[in-house]
Amino acid sequence: MPWDEAAMPTLMSNTGGKPPPEQATGPAPEGASVFQYERHGARVVVAQGSYDMHSITPLAEALRAAAGERPKVVLDASGVTFADSSFLNLLILTHRAGTLRLVAPSRQVRLLCEVTGVDTVLDIRETVDDAAVR
Repeated sequence: MPWDEAAMPTLMSNTGGKPPPEQATGPAPEGASVFQYERHGARVVVAQGSYDMHSITPLAEALRAAAGERPKVVLDASGVTFADSSFLNLLILTHRAGTLRLVAPSRQVRLLCEVTGVDTVLDIRETVDDAAVR
């Protein structure tokens, strides 16, 4: 069963089969925001703000759409100020769906990945260009 059917129904709203728009889904609850763009053939998703079970949906939708459109997804997490297990679960699910590269994770995200051992599973890069090209 695909990752979005197995684990994502509780994290995402029904989009009616349509991918989210190319640009920002706008401000999410609790100050989180997401926007996307193309870079060297990869879909880059930029996450900013705080992510928990109440604010994860726009990011989950963006990553789901990106993984469905491109073989390589780059998540710029430099602007993430808080992330809990919902965010971590989303990273793992997206990684399992295809190639996910995490770029410049904030100190909080890096610590979350290190404490849980996810940093040994995910491909973490310093720049978007490095993640998108190689």
